[in-house]
Amino acid sequence: MACFKTLKEDIKLLETTFPKNHERFQVVSASVDELTCRFITKSGERLEIHANITETYPQTAPIWFSETEDATVSTAIEQLCDTTPENFTIIRQVQMLVSILSQLQDLPLPQEIRGLDRTSTIKNHHSSTSKDTELFEEEDEDEIEDHDDLHYEMEEEQQESKAKEDIDGIDTENLVTLEKLKQSQRQNYLQGAVTGSIQATDRLMKELKEIYRSASFKSGTYSVELVNDSLYEWNVKIYRVDPDSALHKDLMDFKKLKGQEHITMNLLFKDSFPFDPPFVRVVQPIISGGYVLGGGAICMELLTKQGWTSAYSLESLIMQITATLVKGKARIMFGANKNQYSLARAQQSFKSLVKIHEKNGWFTPPKEDG
Repeated sequence: MACFKTLKEDIKLLETTFPKNHERFQVVSASVDELTCRFITKSGERLEIHANITETYPQTAPIWFSETEDATVSTAIEQLCDTTPENFTIIRQVQMLVSILSQLQDLPLPQEIRGLDRTSTIKNHHSSTSKDTELFEEEDEDEIEDHDDLHYEMEEEQQESKAKEDIDGIDTENLVTLEKLKQSQRQNYLQGAVTGSIQATDRLMKELKEIYRSASFKSGTYSVELVNDSLYEWNVKIYRVDPDSALHKDLMDFKKLKGQEHITMNLLFKDSFPFDPPFVRVVQPIISGGYVLGGGAICMELLTKQGWTSAYSLESLIMQITATLVKGKARIMFGANKNQYSLARAQQSFKSLVKIHEKNGWFTPPKEDG
């Protein structure tokens, strides 16, 4: 309870010290779960940096990440990860972050950083004095303390309620999936067995949340399954394509023959996501045309490092691939050997394709080529 109270006080102190109009460092948004701040460079560039405050705080430091590719931010985050327990508090972490970035950017250190030290010292002194005084208080003051504890418990419950409101629009089953992922990540972090990168994990969680909220997902246009409960491998099932397309008719026939009315795609994500695209391939059924290569890989510049942008959402990608299949006149190859699709073959064919296009440039193949 004391840790929660102190954390709230520290968050409020940071918001007061570095408001949204500060010339160098700004606290954009803050809660007991997450902090978003912004560092203004000499050239005026705004570098946004985030921190997740886990349930084990302050025994463990906040988890920092950023979507910017600025090298100084990466260096600062690395140093924050390597620090010692006495620097795990959010106040000390922000002091270190601002100091490191100011030094790397060759900028003067904001005076408010030193003020945080003095304010924290005064606050700690008052806390110690209060504890000494409590030893001599009458029993009726214990009742007041109990009331305060209840007050903070209510505030904590309100904070949890607000967190639930923040993910409103997601059904119970998918909320359970998100919570399991969150708990698994925390456990792996505590055990030092982290999968992927903090940056990629955070972005994938956000993408999955947005998909669970989206109208297309809820209406059954497509579905998402995590392979072996891994956030880094998805199976996306496309149920609906343009009803006027030949692919739509094939899916209806496929349902009659096989009892299956969807196209399954596999998405593999690297630690460098979202700065590198996922590797996408069709798993089933076997398709001709639609820019689908041997092994199931998809011929799209968007899926290459040169054509990808970190701002692209995964739902947009799914919808774009669906449209590309129709545009390329994709057809289901009934009776084809399903073993002709594999990850190794897909990766090899895609690698060869990228080399050709890097040499000759990207173009849309003639319609007769599919």
